[in-house]
Amino acid sequence: AATHWSVRAIAKETGIAKSTVHRLFQLFGLQPHRTRSFKLSTDPFFVEKLRDVVGLYLNPPDKAVVLCVD
Repeated sequence: AATHWSVRAIAKETGIAKSTVHRLFQLFGLQPHRTRSFKLSTDPFFVEKLRDVVGLYLNPPDKAVVLCVD
């Protein structure tokens, strides 16, 4: 099994065009294929932010697509 999502896999799963996913990766400077280890945030508000993100997964807004891209 893959250890990370490819542009193609994200596009297929979400129904978003591959070009749009690729553009978002470029816009935010995302390069998920370059990270090979887990990184824990040093942000002092990490726990609060984590709760917000997990809340989206557990209770997403109606008609919303929730994506996680680190």
